[in-house]
Amino acid sequence: MTAVDGGEVVEDVRRPRLAPHVRLRFDAARGRHVLLSPETVAVLNATSADILLLCDGRTVAEIVAELRARYDHVEEADVREFLRQMAERRCVEV
Repeated sequence: MTAVDGGEVVEDVRRPRLAPHVRLRFDAARGRHVLLSPETVAVLNATSADILLLCDGRTVAEIVAELRARYDHVEEADVREFLRQMAERRCVEV
């Protein structure tokens, strides 16, 4: 379990998922994933999209492990901070 500055703790055993009103879609025109909510459309970079695509019932620890298998340098604190920010924006339920 790691504390994130200025926010709550995102624990290893938590299973983040997209909020019910949020959709993650691939936008062929942009060639990128976008996060759709009633108020906004956010164009995601590849890493952000990968994190959100892994919010499918896996624990935070499993998400970090999968990202480490895909990428050379994955900072666990960065993944937790991203999830915390997405939860703060009500895009992800942790």
